[in-house]
Amino acid sequence: MKMKRIRNEKGAALLEAAITVPIILLISVGIFEFGRAYQTWQVLTNASREGARMAVITGSTDAAVTQRVRDYMQAGSLPNYATAPVTIQRNVALTGADTASQIQIDYPFQFMVLNPVVRLISPQDTTTGAPITMRSSALMRNES
Repeated sequence: MKMKRIRNEKGAALLEAAITVPIILLISVGIFEFGRAYQTWQVLTNASREGARMAVITGSTDAAVTQRVRDYMQAGSLPNYATAPVTIQRNVALTGADTASQIQIDYPFQFMVLNPVVRLISPQDTTTGAPITMRSSALMRNES
């Protein structure tokens, strides 16, 4: 005696696809967004190093150092390069009589796709979706 199937399985594949496709898309977008964040952090790190190299040169001005940092950020295609605060500290004490110059950049990074998705999930939270501040600094010993 054969048992007949009682349930109808029509549409099961459609339902499975409707559940898995948004999850796969969210994971893919997350990979791209965090890759973009990592690239931005690399540009900031290199920009602070360029600024530190410029700051240790005798006779360099703070305006020239800031311009070098901003030029590097612009070349790295960062959209808010002109408004990111650049802090320059010269003659930072090291061991003994050695001094160094330190450059620090605070950059507001905004996720393009993930922030609106998070705001859809939690619309009442005002801090959700706000830019995060990426901070990069470089310290280079002054040559004398």
